Amino acid sequence: MDDVVRERRRSREQSPHELGTAPPSRRLGALRPAAWDWSDFVDGALALDRHDLWEEPPIPPRVRLLQAPDRADELPLGKEFVTVRRMPPARRTRELRRARRERRAARRAQRVAILALVGVIAVITLLLTAFGAGTPARVASTAPAPAQRLLPTGPPVPLILAIQGALRLQLPIAQSKVTAVGYHAAGEGTLALHPLGRQSNAGLLSRLAHRIFGGGQTGLGWYQLDGGSGPQTSSLDVGASAGADVYSPVDGKIVGITDYIVNNRVYGRRIDIEPTAAPAIVVSVTHLRPDSSLTVGSSVAARTSRLGTLLDLSRVEKQALARYTNDSGNHVSIEVHPSVSLSLP
Repeated sequence: MDDVVRERRRSREQSPHELGTAPPSRRLGALRPAAWDWSDFVDGALALDRHDLWEEPPIPPRVRLLQAPDRADELPLGKEFVTVRRMPPARRTRELRRARRERRAARRAQRVAILALVGVIAVITLLLTAFGAGTPARVASTAPAPAQRLLPTGPPVPLILAIQGALRLQLPIAQSKVTAVGYHAAGEGTLALHPLGRQSNAGLLSRLAHRIFGGGQTGLGWYQLDGGSGPQTSSLDVGASAGADVYSPVDGKIVGITDYIVNNRVYGRRIDIEPTAAPAIVVSVTHLRPDSSLTVGSSVAARTSRLGTLLDLSRVEKQALARYTNDSGNHVSIEVHPSVSLSLP
């Protein structure tokens, strides 16, 4: 190895002139370096690279990652400390739980009260639906009256409307022509009648009692009318169209025929009958034009003796029965008085 180094140095130190005069074989041998010849200062540094690194091509990742930019520098930095609320003590916690339970109980009681109220309203509605309204509305009809209402139908069938002691008041108008039956107060001095049949505008409790215990379910339906003083059932009104025939409600004899006065004017006659079954009382029939054949002392029979025809008083007085009929509420009125009260001036 040392020989090779010395030979190479010797060839470098020769001048070009000496190289030109040397044989060709010697010159070629001098130009070709030895197989293991390298420079200590240059050839040994070829394995080293420059101090700066080269740029390598990027390798795409197999899985796509989030490429959002880093914004950590943009987040606001708190300048003040935050204090967390202190946990409530155990006693305070129990009080809060108790208050919540009380509020829940109050809301539950309120819901129960509302449901109970709704249930009561539903029960009342069902009862009213089952037993009918107390004062049913009437719709006026413009259709012509049926033939049986226009043609003479003869005397009424036997039907007792009310009683007063031993007295029985029969239906005074043919049933096919009756529009409604009502009772109202007729003032002091009149006797209360006991209606037979069912009250069509009775209260809820009364209708419920009749449904449960029975009673008041036979005969014609009747209405309790407002107005007047004295007993609430002292006057019996039997509705019908004007011109209908009116018959005697009792057996007896006529003891008086007087004018019927309304607002100081005469409208028809009042016929007083002394019934055979109760001679201590007098039955008064008004709102009719009497038959010309009747006189004081004439005997009459219930349902067969014609007293007269019904008058139209719709323009003279307000008739309460019109609330339950399809017409103006014309009717014949029947009252019962003690015979002593009629003899007084």
